[in-house]
Amino acid sequence: MVLDIAKGLVAIGAGLAVGLAGIGAGLGESGIGAAAVGATAEDRGFFGLGILFTVLPETIVIFGLVISFILMFAFK
Repeated sequence: MVLDIAKGLVAIGAGLAVGLAGIGAGLGESGIGAAAVGATAEDRGFFGLGILFTVLPETIVIFGLVISFILMFAFK
């Protein structure tokens, strides 16, 4: 019984790791995306830099996904 509760708590922690990382990245990306579109509208030379800055918050989601995999497979 205790092992079942532990597995459930690990699953909740893994879900929170991915979910909260996704929400945080989405909030960060919204402002960056708006600024990137504005900069690209003014000067097309900022397109590559805007794409780079838009992709940076997505690495946080990848970190959350890695943490969730560690939680799910290391604590069996």
